[in-house]
Amino acid sequence: MRMTGTEGLQCLLAVGLMSGLVACGSFANCFNSGFAPVACGGGYGDRDVSSLSQPTPTSAEGRWTGTTLTSRSVAGLVLDDGSYWVFYTASDNPNVLAGLLQGMGTSHSGFFGSSNTRDFNLEGAGIRAATMRGSYVPSKSFDGTIAYVTGDTESFTSKSDADSESALNLIQLAGNYSGLRVDNSTVTVTVDVAGTLSGHAADGCTVTGTLSPRGKGNVFHTSVTFGGGAYHQGTEAVAGVTFYDAATHRLYSAALNSARTTSFLFLGTKQ
Repeated sequence: MRMTGTEGLQCLLAVGLMSGLVACGSFANCFNSGFAPVACGGGYGDRDVSSLSQPTPTSAEGRWTGTTLTSRSVAGLVLDDGSYWVFYTASDNPNVLAGLLQGMGTSHSGFFGSSNTRDFNLEGAGIRAATMRGSYVPSKSFDGTIAYVTGDTESFTSKSDADSESALNLIQLAGNYSGLRVDNSTVTVTVDVAGTLSGHAADGCTVTGTLSPRGKGNVFHTSVTFGGGAYHQGTEAVAGVTFYDAATHRLYSAALNSARTTSFLFLGTKQ
């Protein structure tokens, strides 16, 4: 996230690919200016089981929605393995994807920390290293502060999303998603009921991918392959997550290579 002086992108969808520590490569040029929780025994009879307290979440796991101090909308995931994927939009414009915060964190006694945050920014800052610290109330709230190596900081507050406990539903997610890129050309991404993803831009840039079950929250494992040809990355494959926001009809998808130097980022509205 950029801390001050952010220029909002003038489009409804952003797709980004970045290589190295800055936005570059033919796919970036094509898509950014182109496509952009134990059951225990112990002598209780069946009649006693209902009186036992049920386990409650003890981590920041879940889906979260909120805002930053700089008027950006935030939609994110903290998964059961500690990985997190936090999408953020342009200031005062929830329809324009501005970037992604991603890393591996640790939840403990209401505190969350991560030393390997990367910010994949689509507004010109490229890929930036950072740390994140925060606090959470299981299934209620998750707040964080991102500290960049440059000394800049950004903070967000969020609440548990209504879809955090929802079951997987590809039928609900399936459909066509589209928006406009910076040059006002149309970008379209389609997901079918079998979990096949395909995307293309008006200038011919393409991606293909698959969605597979991830667990609760209507979150899916995602693998994406770039279209090859003129792309600097050729047909490199990246992996990540996809989820659907039923309230706003928006699809969020992000995939990275293992080195986290190449990214596919997508935000689109269902048509």
